[in-house]
Amino acid sequence: MKSIAKAIYFTYQWLIAGPIFVAVTFLTAIFTAIGSLTGNKDFWGYYPPHYWARFTCAIFLMRIKVSGRENIDPATSYVFVANHQGAYDIWSIYGFLNHNFKWLMKKELEKIFMVGWACKCAGHVFVDDSSVAGIKETIAEAEQTLKHGMSLVIFPEGSRSWDGKMIPFKRGAFMLAGEFRLPVVPVTIDGSFKAMPRFTYNMRPCTIKLTIHKPIYPGEKGFNTKQLMAQCRENISSALPSEIRDTDMA
Repeated sequence: MKSIAKAIYFTYQWLIAGPIFVAVTFLTAIFTAIGSLTGNKDFWGYYPPHYWARFTCAIFLMRIKVSGRENIDPATSYVFVANHQGAYDIWSIYGFLNHNFKWLMKKELEKIFMVGWACKCAGHVFVDDSSVAGIKETIAEAEQTLKHGMSLVIFPEGSRSWDGKMIPFKRGAFMLAGEFRLPVVPVTIDGSFKAMPRFTYNMRPCTIKLTIHKPIYPGEKGFNTKQLMAQCRENISSALPSEIRDTDMA
């Protein structure tokens, strides 16, 4: 029975849901870009993709379970840091965090057809870590974004996991958080690796759990980057299943 169900879903994914997803993605990118160019990037850069993400999870039969939403205030700016298990991390956060934000994303993603253009129009921040000048430019751009009361979402691992376990965090994300002096909110995503691992485009319907932890506030002197990175990793790992949790927390 499992093999029959798998075959049915495989056919549904590639012949029905997939083509619809591609069409809706391009339409969302167009609406986002044009809306952002006409004004109010904060609205157009969030709401069309927000509903696109929820639609994506629904059409591919993914269930998203969120806990800890009471830990954040919709009127407060945060730097959200999340683990990165797979592609569904993006749709889970965009569709179910329910907090307006901009992505801090790798610069190479700007090259994605239509989507990169829409993200640029919407004011998402592309990270250029190829040089000191590029990093300074990224910080300046992010500071301008946050001046308007916006939040940022960062994947500090920098890329998706190959096995569902967290890979080492990069310091850059936490150095940026220290520059902004905003509360940092760790977010745990569990299940997106099962939904679609990095090494395949084939999906598996499942439940993805999004855990929003309590904010970490800067002290009088801001953040200690090393301590902030360790605390965020500990919080994120604490909500993962024991088999993929950091071993030093077991």
